[in-house]
Amino acid sequence: MRRTAILAGAIALAQPAAAEVTRFEPAGPPRPALEGRSFGTVGPYVEIRGKATIALDPADPRNAVIADIDRAPRNAQGRVEAVADVVILRPADPARGNGTLLVEPPNRGRRIITQLLNDTSAAQTPRLERAEDAGNGWTFRQGYTLAWIGWQGDWTPGQGLRVQVPRIEGVTGPSREEFVFDNTTNPAIGRLTYPVADPASIVLTVRNRQEDARQRPAGLTFRLLDGDRIEITRPAGFDAGAVYELTYTARDPLVLGMGFAAVRDVTAFLRRDGTDANPLAQGGRSTVRMATSLGVSQSGRFLRDFLYQGFNEDTRGRQVFDALVPHIPGARRTFLNARWAQPGRNPSDHSDRLFPADQFPFAYAISTDPLTGARDGLLRACRISATCPRIFQTDSEFEFFGARGSLTYTDAAGRHLDLPPEVRGFMMTGHPHYATAQATATQGALCQAPTNPLQAGAPMRALMVALEAWVREGVEPPASRAPMVAHGTLVPAASYAAIPGLPAFTSWTPAPLLDLAKNPPEVTGRYTILFPRVDHDGLAIAGIRLPVIEAARATYTGWNPRKAGFGEGALCTNQGGVVPFAATRAARMAANDPRPSIEERWPDQAAYVAAVRESAARLVAERLLLAEDAAAMEAAAAANTLARLP
Repeated sequence: MRRTAILAGAIALAQPAAAEVTRFEPAGPPRPALEGRSFGTVGPYVEIRGKATIALDPADPRNAVIADIDRAPRNAQGRVEAVADVVILRPADPARGNGTLLVEPPNRGRRIITQLLNDTSAAQTPRLERAEDAGNGWTFRQGYTLAWIGWQGDWTPGQGLRVQVPRIEGVTGPSREEFVFDNTTNPAIGRLTYPVADPASIVLTVRNRQEDARQRPAGLTFRLLDGDRIEITRPAGFDAGAVYELTYTARDPLVLGMGFAAVRDVTAFLRRDGTDANPLAQGGRSTVRMATSLGVSQSGRFLRDFLYQGFNEDTRGRQVFDALVPHIPGARRTFLNARWAQPGRNPSDHSDRLFPADQFPFAYAISTDPLTGARDGLLRACRISATCPRIFQTDSEFEFFGARGSLTYTDAAGRHLDLPPEVRGFMMTGHPHYATAQATATQGALCQAPTNPLQAGAPMRALMVALEAWVREGVEPPASRAPMVAHGTLVPAASYAAIPGLPAFTSWTPAPLLDLAKNPPEVTGRYTILFPRVDHDGLAIAGIRLPVIEAARATYTGWNPRKAGFGEGALCTNQGGVVPFAATRAARMAANDPRPSIEERWPDQAAYVAAVRESAARLVAERLLLAEDAAAMEAAAAANTLARLP
C-alpha cells in the first residue's frame, strides 16, 4: 500500500548533486498491461506511465557538450530543466523477469520495438493495450523490462512521446526546410521547425531532383499560416515528387541536444536508483542488472550519435548502457545537438541530402577524413571514459544504397576498416529498410518495382539472445555478417544482370562533405560509397542470408527507383524491390530471363521445403536464427507463403 500511494503522486528526489533526475511523476499506480495476458514463467506485465524531470548543471563537462545549454534559462539552483515522457512495461513480479532493461528511444515519438521483435502489426504496435497487441510475445516471454524515454524535443508525429526542452528566446539565425510532398495536392501544407523571425527573409525554390538547379518560377508562391505552418502554391511543370526548399531567418532555437541527456539520465535513474521513486526498485535497490538500448531507423541513428557524443557516461562517470543495438541506421547519425537542429531529417537520395545528419566520422574505428585530415571514430569518447558498450549494428541491404552503409566498414576513402572488438555488424541480405511481419509485395504508385516485403524480426531475436550471452556471460557472439572490402563482397559498382522486370540501378544516396556556414549548405567534397556484390540471381552474397534468400523464389533488392512523375530514377526512400523467378523453364526462356526458374531449382515442393529446412538449420547452428523461427519458416515454405510474393 505504501509503495502504491507513493507512486500515485509526484516524487521529488533528494539526490546528490551529480544526479540529474530530480522528479519522477507517475500518471498513476502501475496498471495491468495487455489485458493481464500471462507470458510463460514470467507471468503478466504492468504498465507505468510518467514524466521525468532532469536538471542539468551546464558547467559539468558531460553536459557542456550540449549546444546552447550555457544560454538556456535556469531554475533557482542554476540548473537547466527538461521533462521527458516515460512509458514502462515490466513484469508484475520483477523477480520473474530477466533483469534486462531494454530501452527504445521512440522513433518520431512512436513505440515500434515490438513490431520488430514481437511481429506485431502496424495497428497493434501503438496501442500495446489488448492481449493480442503483444504479438508473438517474444520480448515478454524473455522477461525484458521495456522502457520508452522521450528524446525528440521538436514537434513529433506518431504517438508523440517526447521531451520538453527550453527555448533560447531572442536568438535569431538562418534555418532551412525541405518538403517532398509526393502528391499533386495544390496548395500543399508544410510545417516549419522554428518560428519565422522575418518574413522578408524567406526564399522558396523548387527543383525536380536534388541535382537540378534551384528555380523560382512564376506560380511558385507561399503564405504563412498559424502554428508555424506554410502553404505552398505549386507551379506547373514540376513533378509530384519535386523538392521544395525554403530558407529563412528563424527565432527562438530549442536546446534539442538535451534529448541525449534525457535518455542518459532517465536510464541511469531506472538502472541505479534504489528509492521508492524508481518504479523499477525493490527492497532498496533497482531490479535492473543489465541495460540495453535498441533504436530503429531514426532512433538507431540517435544511438550512434549518443555514443559518439559521449552520453554513454552518466554524470557520475558510470556506464549507462551495457549494450547498444542501432538497427538500420547505415553510416548516419542525427541532426540533434546543434542550434536550429531538425532531428526528424533523414538524408536520402531524393530528400534531405544537405542536412548534417551524416558527417564524418562514419565508422566505429578511428580513421582519417581524406577531405579534411581529421581523425575520429564513433568510439572515441567512450574509449576515453572507459564506458564503451557491446554493440550489434544491424542494417538492411537498403542501407548500403540509401544510407551510406559501406562507410561503417571502410574509411572515408573506401578502404577496409576492421570493426573494433566491442562491435559486430550484420546486414539482412535482400531486405528493405523496414517492413512489418504482415507485409506482402505490392505494386505502389511511387516505386518502379513491387515493394520488398522482407521483415527482420527472426534474425533480430536471435541476435538479441546472443548479445545477452555476450554481455552477461562473456560468450563470444556470432562473427559479423556484412559486406566488406577485405572479403571481396563490398565493391565500387553494383552490377546486376539483365533481369526482366528489374529496374535500372542508376542512383543512390551520396555522402557529401558540407560547408555548413552557408544556407543552404554547399557540397565541397564527396566520400566513397561502395555496394554489396551480388550473385547471378541479383542477390547479395554477404550478410545474413535467410532461407527466403538461400532458397529464393525471387530477386530481392535493397533499392527501388522512383517512377516517372516522382523524381524518376532517384531511389524510393526506405524501399526495396522484388522480381519473382519464372515458374517454368519455358516461361524463363520466353522472357529471356537469365535466372533459373523455380521448376529448374526444385523438381517438387518437397525439394523446396528441404532446401528451406537445411538453410534454417545452418542458421540455428550459427546462432543467427532461433529454433522456433526456423520451424515457422519451414511451415511457411510448405504453405508457399515464405516469400510473400504478389
